[in-house]
Amino acid sequence: MQRHKILLIEDDPNLGFILHENLELQGFEVKLCGDGEEVLAVYHRDQFDLCLIDVMLPKKDGFTLAREIRKANQEVPIIFLTAKSLKEDRIEGFKIGGDDYVIKPFSMEELVLRLQAVLKRTKPAADHKGKNIFAIGKYTFDYEQQNLQLSGKPQKLTSKETELLKLLCLHLNEVLERELALKLVWGEDSYFNGRSMDVFISKLRKYLQEDKKVEIMNVHGRGFKLVVR
Repeated sequence: MQRHKILLIEDDPNLGFILHENLELQGFEVKLCGDGEEVLAVYHRDQFDLCLIDVMLPKKDGFTLAREIRKANQEVPIIFLTAKSLKEDRIEGFKIGGDDYVIKPFSMEELVLRLQAVLKRTKPAADHKGKNIFAIGKYTFDYEQQNLQLSGKPQKLTSKETELLKLLCLHLNEVLERELALKLVWGEDSYFNGRSMDVFISKLRKYLQEDKKVEIMNVHGRGFKLVVR
């Protein structure tokens, strides 16, 4: 099995060494850069599956660096590492196109789980890029038309219902992490957005109830799973 290649940008040599060693032990292939100015040259020389960027870098901060990477590649996942916990900084990171935001101090277990979750989410998205029609048991889901159909009877979906159902389809028979779904569809993982998502999940269950082999399951502490038996 091919290892995922991670571009790690961290200016603290001790933390950089620890992260590099631990991520390698977890099966990743890691390239460590300690200076924001050398990153783009390294990035363009090789192909990476994910960029792990410290926000507070010398010479060129992580947000600026992420913008430059995004100009070159809109698809590569970006996770920010930072000691900042301000809501404004998190929003800035997501506006740039970041996929996640890990606040220091963090455990290696948490970091690895977040890496795996982002990679798992972005890989199916890349594999299914351009796929907009899905079979869900007896149903046909047309993403472009925001339409769910059973036996010729259409059910028009709202934009959020459509986005949420596509994520569930891309993770068919797998867990869709709650936090990732909130960030992708609502833009932020908050209590009120979480309650809103629960309402939309209930609506999707109602739309799919005619086929007993289709179910949206709650996965305690993690998220949801669209199951087709």
